[in-house]
Amino acid sequence: MITPKVKTAFLAALNLAVLASSLVVPAVSTHAQAPARAATTDSAEEKRWLAVAPGRVEPLSGVIRVAVPVMGVIGEVLVRANDKVFAGEPLIQLVDPEVRARLTAAEAQVALRRRVRNKESAPSGAAARRRAEDAVADAEKAVSETRSFIDKVAVERRAGRSSDADLEAARSGLTRAQDRLTQQKAELRRIEVDAPLPTQAEGQLNIARSELLAAQAAMEKMIIRAPIDGTILQINAKRGELASPSTPQPLVLLGNVSALRVRAEVDERDIEKVKLGQSVLARPAAFRGREIAGTVSFIAPLVEAGRHNALGQRNMTDVDVVEVLVDLGEPGPLAVGMKVDVYFRQDSAARN
Repeated sequence: MITPKVKTAFLAALNLAVLASSLVVPAVSTHAQAPARAATTDSAEEKRWLAVAPGRVEPLSGVIRVAVPVMGVIGEVLVRANDKVFAGEPLIQLVDPEVRARLTAAEAQVALRRRVRNKESAPSGAAARRRAEDAVADAEKAVSETRSFIDKVAVERRAGRSSDADLEAARSGLTRAQDRLTQQKAELRRIEVDAPLPTQAEGQLNIARSELLAAQAAMEKMIIRAPIDGTILQINAKRGELASPSTPQPLVLLGNVSALRVRAEVDERDIEKVKLGQSVLARPAAFRGREIAGTVSFIAPLVEAGRHNALGQRNMTDVDVVEVLVDLGEPGPLAVGMKVDVYFRQDSAARN
């Protein structure tokens, strides 16, 4: 038989259990609503963007891959990574004894043929043409020598033995030499209109001069020059190595990093949502929470496989993409090669 005291204790315990249940239910309800609000926020965030695409940061000029036009042994590497270079500056010097010997032989042949021609009396009306031909040859020699002098000054400036002023003076000298050559060639063409045909000695000298120009051109290919003003990003050359045009890895990577851009790969199904001039945000993987504004500057007219699908066998699930270039306003901490996600948003200023 249940006594009154036991009955009272039982009822008190039951009341406490009911009270505890009433307190737990609101707490559970509160926690259950938090993910719902987070999901709603994420959904709203996603609705801001028309498309999202992966991309990589690159220089405004793109990455320039410099290779060798001819085979040769690397005699000297004149620059290092992060060096700033000007267009035409020598980067790598190749050596080839055969090319050097051919140049020396051509110079000797020109000197010989010129002496033979000078011993021959000039036909009537040919003296002016001879002087014009000699003037063109001298102007061509001056251009070649001035270019070699610029190379020497550029190397000395990098070593701290010359100044920017010296380099600028040398480059101005090259401009004057090139202008002089242009004038002399124009004068020769004017005189040749009424001049008699060349004699045999004159013809042999002209052939020898042409062979000298060919030898100089072959020698010029031994110097690997910067194609643009920019910054050296990577050097893949060592002194004594054999360089070849067939080598898959370029000797030098360079680019104009004064401004950066992103090369993004947009899914072909989203390309209709991307317009020139459209505003985007780039979110770098290396800097969580960082957003960098940009503008769409180019949309490729070609649909192709993504970079990650470019090698190997393609599957039915592989996605084809369109390359889109995005100019970045303030690249901040970004570096060439960094991965970013590009978010394309609704923009009334975008151009169709």
